[in-house]
Amino acid sequence: MLSGLPRTANPNVLVGYETADDAGVYRLTDELALVQTVDFFTPIVDDPFTFGAIAAANSLSDVYAMGGTPISALSVVAFPANGEMDVLGDILRGGLHKMCEAGCAVLGGHSVNDPEIKFGYAVTGTVHPARIKANSGALPGDAVVFTKALGTGVIGTALKRGVAPAGSVDAATASMLTLNRAACEAMLRFEVHGCTDVTGFGMIGHAREMALASDVTIEIETSRVPLLPGALEAVAAGAIPGGLKNNREFASCAVEVTGAVDAALMELLYDPQTSGGLLITLPEADAAALGSTLPGALRIGRVVPRDNKPIRLL
Repeated sequence: MLSGLPRTANPNVLVGYETADDAGVYRLTDELALVQTVDFFTPIVDDPFTFGAIAAANSLSDVYAMGGTPISALSVVAFPANGEMDVLGDILRGGLHKMCEAGCAVLGGHSVNDPEIKFGYAVTGTVHPARIKANSGALPGDAVVFTKALGTGVIGTALKRGVAPAGSVDAATASMLTLNRAACEAMLRFEVHGCTDVTGFGMIGHAREMALASDVTIEIETSRVPLLPGALEAVAAGAIPGGLKNNREFASCAVEVTGAVDAALMELLYDPQTSGGLLITLPEADAAALGSTLPGALRIGRVVPRDNKPIRLL
């Protein structure tokens, strides 16, 4: 749909929607650009304060994925007019708590009457125009590093169905509440070529966007991909979210499988993530150093010249 929309030529638009990047970037001066993004969704946990905080962390993630610093935000709220105002208050407080942790000022927002609760933020950040970390910069020879574990989608679905493995919900919640701020600060110490965050389109979906934007093939060593505790068990229990099925239907044609990949693990590579980790490409020599600097960051693959498919699973 976006490919059919007219595009206005503007030299100050440094990143638009052409490469399906995480956020837009607009240059103000030779040394300052704005990073802009918006994200909101329905509740994924029962506790309203936690839901608000996760929604904030997820909204901030796109700014971090561009190498930017979030500075201000506007809330986006859909809430039933006859709903419990205490619940709405807790959602807003949770979001504000996480925004304060990020040093991002909440300036206001907009709300609408909606029987289905939705919450998130439009976030503005800043970045130096020469230091943008776009998804189009991956180079052959780069290592691919991922900074969190997969599985929030299937674990959230297992929670809704009452079959979530013990401890898995706590682990998934902790992951979703963790800002990508530390990951962004760590990667900026190195010569990062490309970056995106793994969210609603799953690891394969976002890796596909990066591969297409960079005109490369990304190889993923599936045995190295970190998984949240209980994620495989959630898949075995049949807790497959609709978004996972949609991701697999859309992106599987972009995938070449050259090794024996466990069926449950394959599902998790398409699992839609909330407030997921950063997928980073950088020189092989820097990959181990980034892993030492940022606990939990793991090398999971490499970038090679473009082949028949943009994604190769090993």
